[in-house]
Amino acid sequence: MTEPTDTSTGTGTGDLAPGPSARSRREALGAVLGDLRAVDGALYAAVAATSTPTLDRALRRLSHAADHSKVSLTVAALLALGGDRPRRAALAGTGAVAIASASANLLGKRLVRRARPDREAARVSVDRYVPMPASASFPSGHTASAVAFATAVGVVLPALAVPLGALAAAVGYSRVHTGVHYPGDVAAGAVLGLAGAAAALAVTRPALPVRGATVCGRGGRLVD
Repeated sequence: MTEPTDTSTGTGTGDLAPGPSARSRREALGAVLGDLRAVDGALYAAVAATSTPTLDRALRRLSHAADHSKVSLTVAALLALGGDRPRRAALAGTGAVAIASASANLLGKRLVRRARPDREAARVSVDRYVPMPASASFPSGHTASAVAFATAVGVVLPALAVPLGALAAAVGYSRVHTGVHYPGDVAAGAVLGLAGAAAALAVTRPALPVRGATVCGRGGRLVD
């Protein structure tokens, strides 16, 4: 009597070992990530190699001013002096900064642990230098906080969306310009910033007054 035929591939452990398709997917993913790192490094090198003496000092100062979200918190303090909606914008903005900063510094950097760029090897001009942080490079915490603040405040006060958005973009670029972040770090920080703003708005938005609505009647019904 013959033994039953084993129809599994390989040596009988094919169900446990990854097949060729799994290996090919891993190889494809590794190739894509390698290409992205190459593009990221090339963009960093291109910024470092571009001479911009007029911008160097301004971007260095902006990058330093954005340490610990000083710029955003200053704007929030000014908004808090205004009426009800500006105060709510300040609340949403500071909440977004807290969420984005924690996500970037306590989670993202500890998970990825990407090394900071080598400014000397890339020949970044010393006129651009700001202190190189000791933390991991990915993602950019400065960018995450600036984008989070600009997005949250811009939703509550649309008139400030463009100027604060431009300021956040400048902060993000300044981190590449000064040589402390790769462009990919900044892109990831921007994504975290958007997520942080969405989370903060989800908490504070229900308390915002509805535009064009007033309370009247005994039941406090909202009418346009």
